[in-house]
Amino acid sequence: MPTSLSFDAAHFMLLSAVAAIFLLAGFVKGVVGLGLPTVAVGLLGLFMPPLQAAALLIVPSLVTNVWQLLAGGRFMWLLRRLWLMLLGIFVGTLLGASVLATDAGGRATVFLGVALVVYAVSGLAAVKFSVNAGSEKYLSPLIGLTTGFVTAATAVFVIPAVPYLQALNLEKDELIQALGLSFTVSTIAMAAGLAQGGALQMEGAAISAMALAPALGGMFIGQWLRGKISAVLFRRCFFIGLLLLGLHLSSHLWR
Repeated sequence: MPTSLSFDAAHFMLLSAVAAIFLLAGFVKGVVGLGLPTVAVGLLGLFMPPLQAAALLIVPSLVTNVWQLLAGGRFMWLLRRLWLMLLGIFVGTLLGASVLATDAGGRATVFLGVALVVYAVSGLAAVKFSVNAGSEKYLSPLIGLTTGFVTAATAVFVIPAVPYLQALNLEKDELIQALGLSFTVSTIAMAAGLAQGGALQMEGAAISAMALAPALGGMFIGQWLRGKISAVLFRRCFFIGLLLLGLHLSSHLWR
């Protein structure tokens, strides 16, 4: 009996933590248009392996990103323009799927920390690039493959896809829809990679589905609050928080 009570209490604490994390992650996505996987996997990585965190991410990430993808009217135009990058993301994720599946020494946690640090520093520095149309056909597959490998290693799919999409000088609504398209493909590819490695279990899938409600709730709140606070201040605090989290997760490098 004590064992059962202990198990139930541990299960309740896990579900509560997951719900709180996805509420926060959805809130961030609602305010700034991205960040759900970054925040969710980063915080979940504090008390579970990245492989398990990645599995919990699938349903909330897929639903919120499809929602973001379908919000604009440029889907087919973006698909024709970005298909090489999207193909690269899918292939790179599947090729690198073994990184998370065979991670026994905490390498994925370190990779995740480094990816968060790079993302946070680039965000705080407001680094901006510009890509001309003639370079896209060469850069897009390379960016896609690199993003796929980073996704496979860390379950975070913002580097280098997000800076690259920002460098294409898309209109605001086009950029938001392009991010949704990129994140949707990354999520599907990550799910396929996890399934390929046998990491998608029924219990994890059930918890992932349960995490959808707080993620959507947080996203609604974030969208409501977006027009009432300084986006610049929020983004700065967001990137500082990611920087501290990334430094903590990558601290194994200095041990």
